[in-house]
Amino acid sequence: MSRRDRRTGAGSAAASPVTVTVCRGCCCGTQAKHPGVDHAGQYERLRTAVGSAGRVRAVNCLDVCTQSNVVVVGPSSEGRAAGGRPVWLGFVLMDEMIDDIAAWVHAGGPGLADPPGLLDLQLISVSRRVRESLAD
Repeated sequence: MSRRDRRTGAGSAAASPVTVTVCRGCCCGTQAKHPGVDHAGQYERLRTAVGSAGRVRAVNCLDVCTQSNVVVVGPSSEGRAAGGRPVWLGFVLMDEMIDDIAAWVHAGGPGLADPPGLLDLQLISVSRRVRESLAD
């Protein structure tokens, strides 16, 4: 048993993985706003690349339409304990960004690893109202 397993308990229900929330509402994920982007393909690519290292979910709207496509990378319970907080990314339109998000999840996500590649250029700031509307 690794030190991590002893600390959280192997298979502990209390431990939560890195969660990647992908906006797929009124603007994000639509051909009308971003023609030429394979939104469904990117979502499946992200789910496949993240695999069992985290959880990927789609939500209807994150209310940051001016910066679509929006993705939020939430820390694991271990990352949150280390000070990690959800990181909001905007304009996630290229496959390379999807690959970087998946690599970040595999590296531990917020609180445990810095965002790879050019993801730091995708960081967006959102209002407290918007942040709080995204339930953990």
